[in-house]
Amino acid sequence: MKQKRNLVTHHPSLITFLHLCLSVFICGFAFSVHAQGKKERVDLLVSGGTVMTMDGARRIVADGAVAIRGDSIVAVGPRGEIEARYRGRRRINAAGRIVLPGLINGHGHAPMTLMRGIADDLALQEWLEKYIFPAEARNVNEEYVAAGARLALAEMIRSGTTTFVDMYYFEDLIARETKAAGVRGMLGETIIDFPAPDNKTVADALVYTEAFLKKWQGDAHIRAGIAPHSAYTCSVETLQSAAALARKYKSPILIHVAETKREAEVIHSKYGLTPVAHLEKIGLLGPDVLAAHCVWVDAADRAILQRHDVGCVHNPSSNMKLASGAAPVLEMLAEGVRLGIGTDGPAGSNNDLNLMEELDLAAKLQKVMRLDPRALSAEQAVEMATIGGARALHWEKEIGSLEAGKKADLILLRTDAPHAVPLYGIYSQIVYTLKASDVETVVIGGRVVMRERRLLTLNEAQVIADARRLAEKVKASLQ
Repeated sequence: MKQKRNLVTHHPSLITFLHLCLSVFICGFAFSVHAQGKKERVDLLVSGGTVMTMDGARRIVADGAVAIRGDSIVAVGPRGEIEARYRGRRRINAAGRIVLPGLINGHGHAPMTLMRGIADDLALQEWLEKYIFPAEARNVNEEYVAAGARLALAEMIRSGTTTFVDMYYFEDLIARETKAAGVRGMLGETIIDFPAPDNKTVADALVYTEAFLKKWQGDAHIRAGIAPHSAYTCSVETLQSAAALARKYKSPILIHVAETKREAEVIHSKYGLTPVAHLEKIGLLGPDVLAAHCVWVDAADRAILQRHDVGCVHNPSSNMKLASGAAPVLEMLAEGVRLGIGTDGPAGSNNDLNLMEELDLAAKLQKVMRLDPRALSAEQAVEMATIGGARALHWEKEIGSLEAGKKADLILLRTDAPHAVPLYGIYSQIVYTLKASDVETVVIGGRVVMRERRLLTLNEAQVIADARRLAEKVKASLQ
């Protein structure tokens, strides 16, 4: 020890060097702490991967990141820039993934998951009147609706849907299950001119609906609405009463419009007008209306829809399966009609809630209908399920794209499965190649609801067990 002390004592330059090293270490450590301290704290950092913003410029960031605080996006940009500015309490490594705004399912009937397959290969009216309406009368109750909604929510999350539109009965229960699952919903209580499972008269349905609208006002995830079924199942008085109630609470109005040729013929025979013109005449149309299907709409109808700023929803699987026809999607887009995409109900008009499949079918249906492979591009199809869908719902200020200030609704798509390799055009890959099973992670309002294909807000095993148990009751009621 004495010899070492002498060595240091007799080499002052060594002492100076050691002091210098210590100073550099201390300064470096202090700078690192200071630099870390200057980074803004966020709750979640989704880092890496190809970020498809779907913003106005359709910006795609090859090695991007999304910073999320609370339920909203703070920043989107190149990974290096975002990571230099933000420090996440939690992180998701999106390397090798496509980061896309959550998909928006613009039309459906969620609890009908429990009746999928009970009656197929039928025309719409026969399917409804001979099978579905009677089966609903025998089976639909609060337990059925809650279980069917949970099954639908699990299916939709797994296929990348973060926001959905619903028209059914006991809609307050659907709102409760939707909120619990962390999903965003525009949910309409059905009003119809015959006894329904939850309300036997229109008057009772309006009372129920008013309580429903009051309860969910201002909720971040739930937009409660009213859903008069259609112009052929609701009288003028019913339609106008429903619209008046919705407008009293500034709530959305959800309705089926011009879905089939028969519907168009029935309405014309009764009122001398097309379904769209009839709804305009009675004062129902406006920017608070979301019209499902719009298959049998001519140029005059489309002008009416555009003039009243009505949102419309294309349902390719349903329209094909029920042979309802093919909506004039290209014309509607060209003419400025707000247009989204939906699955419709899973009982017989689809029979699933897979929006990834709808993108593929939407593009191909327009092509084969027009004998033009250029009709409805892959990019247009993706738009209809993201920012276009948000516009149809008049919700585009909050959802539909990945931009600072918007809600943090996004999905991660894997691109490493054999069917997804190689990747050349990203829009084409999403529409024509990727599947629902490629949805790996889902974030809604900053909350991770599925991580690496594992549902985090639903007990999937219990959801499936409940569905199977109730399906036995449905089956027995049909005998």
